[in-house]
Amino acid sequence: MSITVSNLTKIYGEQKAINDISFKVGKGEIVGFLGPNGAGKSTTMKILTGYLEADGGSAEVCDTKVSTGSINTKKKIGYLPEANPLYFDMYVREYLEFVAGVHEIDSKNLKVKIQEVITTVGLTPEANKKIGQLSKGYKQRVGLAAALIHDPEVLILDEPTSGLDPNQIVEIREVIKRLGKDKTVLFSSHILQEVQAICDRVIIINKGNIVADDTLSNLQNGTTDKHIVIVQFKENVDIKILQNLPGVSNVIATETSKFKIQNINPEGIRKQLLELSLKNDLNIVSLHSESSSLEEVFRNLTSNLNQ
Repeated sequence: MSITVSNLTKIYGEQKAINDISFKVGKGEIVGFLGPNGAGKSTTMKILTGYLEADGGSAEVCDTKVSTGSINTKKKIGYLPEANPLYFDMYVREYLEFVAGVHEIDSKNLKVKIQEVITTVGLTPEANKKIGQLSKGYKQRVGLAAALIHDPEVLILDEPTSGLDPNQIVEIREVIKRLGKDKTVLFSSHILQEVQAICDRVIIINKGNIVADDTLSNLQNGTTDKHIVIVQFKENVDIKILQNLPGVSNVIATETSKFKIQNINPEGIRKQLLELSLKNDLNIVSLHSESSSLEEVFRNLTSNLNQ
C-alpha cells in the first residue's frame, strides 16, 4: 500500500483532532478526503507528510513508517499544503530550481525537469515572472509544480484548486487525473463537484472520526435509509394512494402523473408499485431509482454527528 493509516490519533489539549482513524490508499488510486472545517483533514495530512507528530497509532508511506523514516517518506511524497508557502521574491524557475536542489535532483537534467513540470501544471505563460507578481491561481500552480518536481510516488494535496477560476480548475483536474494513473493521490477539497469529477473513492471525516470510506457510487446509492424512486404513470393517480404504501416517508408530484417517492426499501417499493398498477389497472411509463448527490451524502453523514 502507498498509504497506510492505523489507529491514528492526535490530541490538542482536551480536543481529539483525529480519533483512532484507519484507512489505506493503493497505487493508482485518487481518493477524495472530505470533511467540514475542523474535521481533521489537514491534521491527518500533516502527520502523513511528517510535519506533525501523532499522539497514537501509526502512518506509513510506501511501507515506511513516517515516525521513524521521515526523510525517506518525504522523498516519496509531493505535498501541497492548504496555505501554499512560496518565496514571492523568487522567479518561478528559480524557485523550482531551489526546490529541486532540496530534493537533490541531478543538475544535469534539471532544466528539462523544470520545463516538464511547468508544462504539466500550465505555468508556461507566467514562467518568467516573479512569484509575487502572479495571481493566486498561478501561485497555486507553482506550489503544485514544486510538489511534482522530484517525481514522487505519492501526492498529498490539500485544497489543490483553491483560488483557481473555473477554466483553471478543469485544467488542474485533468492534471490530477493523469497523475493518478501511476501515482497515489490523496486530496482534500470543499468543492464536491470536483471530487465527483476526479475520484472513484471518497473518505469522509467528521469531528476526528471517519464516517465513510467507500466508492462514490456506493455512497450515493446506500449511505442513508432515504432512497428515492421516481415513477410515472400513463393515467392520473391520486398521490394519497402512493403516500399510504408501506415504508414511504414522502411523495412529491413533480409533474402530471410523475412522482418522486422517498422510502426505506428501494426493492420493496418497486414490487409495491407493480402490484398497485395491476390492482388498479394502471400503466407504469417509467420507474427508476435516483442516486443521492455527493452533497446530500456529505450533509447527511456530517450533520447527523453535529446534532
